[in-house]
Amino acid sequence: MNLQTFKSTLSAAKVPQDIAPLLQALWYDYKGDWEASHNIAQSKEGTQEYDRLHAYLHRKEGDQWNANYWYKRAAETMPEISLEEEWEELAKRLTKN
Repeated sequence: MNLQTFKSTLSAAKVPQDIAPLLQALWYDYKGDWEASHNIAQSKEGTQEYDRLHAYLHRKEGDQWNANYWYKRAAETMPEISLEEEWEELAKRLTKN
């Protein structure tokens, strides 16, 4: 799935079941369902892509300490960009765009 196709799903009322779990998590986050997104992120702790999403979600939540922990687990540092820009970067990574 490319980025444009993924973004076209954001207007749907329900998460598409045929997209990858990490994209489902970003979809839920976009829709304001932090809990559903977080559940997906923590479902595969220790996997770099899941840990990276987990970091973003805790940054969004405002829990900087926990966010830093997850960024480190994902072998990254907290970016100095807006949450919206970070969401976009994650979407690009996960759609390979």
